[in-house]
Amino acid sequence: MPAAPDFPPAPDRVAPKRALISLSDKTGLEDAARTLHGLGVELVSTGGTRAAIAGFGLPVKDVADLTGFPEMMDGRVKTLHPVVHGGLLGVRDAADHAEAMATHNIGPIDIVWVDLYPFESTVESGAGFDAVVENIDIGGPAMIRSGSKNHGYVAVCVDPASVAELLEALKADGASTLALRKRLAARAFAHTAAYDAAVSGWFAGQVEDAAPARKSIAGALAQTLRYGENPHQTGAFYRTGDARPGVAHARQLQGKELGYNNIADADAAYELVAEFEAPACVIVKHANPCGVAVGGDLATAYARALECDAVSAFGGVIAVNRALTGADARLITDIFTEVVIAPGADEEARAIFAAKKNLRLLLTDGLPDPLAVGEVFRSVAGGFLVQSRDRSRIAPSDLKIVTRRQPTPQEIEDMLFAFTVAKHVKSNAIVYAKDGQTAGIGAGQMNRRDSARIAAIRAREAGEAKGLAHSLAQGSACASEAFFPFPDGLLEAVAAGATAVIQPGGSIRDDAVIAAADEAGVAMAFTGVRVFRH
Repeated sequence: MPAAPDFPPAPDRVAPKRALISLSDKTGLEDAARTLHGLGVELVSTGGTRAAIAGFGLPVKDVADLTGFPEMMDGRVKTLHPVVHGGLLGVRDAADHAEAMATHNIGPIDIVWVDLYPFESTVESGAGFDAVVENIDIGGPAMIRSGSKNHGYVAVCVDPASVAELLEALKADGASTLALRKRLAARAFAHTAAYDAAVSGWFAGQVEDAAPARKSIAGALAQTLRYGENPHQTGAFYRTGDARPGVAHARQLQGKELGYNNIADADAAYELVAEFEAPACVIVKHANPCGVAVGGDLATAYARALECDAVSAFGGVIAVNRALTGADARLITDIFTEVVIAPGADEEARAIFAAKKNLRLLLTDGLPDPLAVGEVFRSVAGGFLVQSRDRSRIAPSDLKIVTRRQPTPQEIEDMLFAFTVAKHVKSNAIVYAKDGQTAGIGAGQMNRRDSARIAAIRAREAGEAKGLAHSLAQGSACASEAFFPFPDGLLEAVAAGATAVIQPGGSIRDDAVIAAADEAGVAMAFTGVRVFRH
């Protein structure tokens, strides 16, 4: 490990004389370049950025004029040179550094503005392996890190906010302060770390390394939250490079800023509603669906989802998988709703929602693909867990009927619907469903029997609210996201009115559970797939 040298203290103020600029996205370049030139800063650049600055009628040097070497190897080598990195890393007030810079004709570089090759957007575009590799920036991160290490003298900009902050300081005082340069360096190191995380994650996927020796997660701050899950906790929302449609990339048309719990619930609701091909609605409260339904249109689907548990739906999050119309909006605004998330909304719907100032309307322009490959993260003390996204989808042909009575086609349809919902309910989970509508949902209990009882209570109350003489679970299918360890949970479902049961199977007491189902005259299918959700 290198020993810490005895450098003189860094100056508080540095009046820049030379800036090196290299950009893929040249938005804002002209105004910034003119400002720097007006302040007497010499401009140095490469390739397309140099041509752009020259096109503005401003004097600009090519990096090759400093290094004496042309850009070569298809642009792979242009700034990787001692003249560039010596100009960035040299400690101006250290005698030996100053002597080396003078001996080798290395001029100081006081500003670096680099935005790196568009690696993530190249991946998202579906480009081939070789094209993605060519968009792995080498020289850019090297310059950013060199300048950031030497923040005592160098101001490093990696995004428009950094440039704006630096230019504001230069226009006001003609110099950058040490405190500003430190802030810019911290932002720059985070930028290169995120870039490297994106590259390493993509490369691990190319070699199918599901558990690489090192795993990096990076995100860009999207929002500083008012608080976390509770008011005494801090909170922030970060976007990763994943362009999956959903709350992270949604446009918020109205309402106050989303909170921590709003974001979590909106994500849970939207991931579930995307599972259905027919018009569907999901209502989520505290991370669990309290009503799910499909219908011939969204208005019907919403009305049927609300029937399942109108009490819990108050103040919940609503997700739909079609663009909202005015008719849909009028129904939804009948009760208080925190968030509505949808692929789109027509002008009439937007106007109706606008009258509800506290409702947040999120439009995503697309639906997440339930079958897309992805990862899910969860922090624990001293580390984090990583697993692949649950891409399971059960088809009728996957079912193993284990009872004497065979399920009817409608029961099979109900079982698959219920199991899809159970996949998105916190374990232990029991879901009753019939005709594309949840009848009762029991979530998050410590034993499956109690989940079945809670789901039955919801179904009974839903039936009473409709004026029915029976529970909404009468004639329903019951889904359990994991096996029944004892017959008691299944018997609770039968008592609630279920006539068909779907579960993974795999318990050492499967025979006892099957015997109980046969005795009760219900049909039961095994999926062979468990869908725990913690």
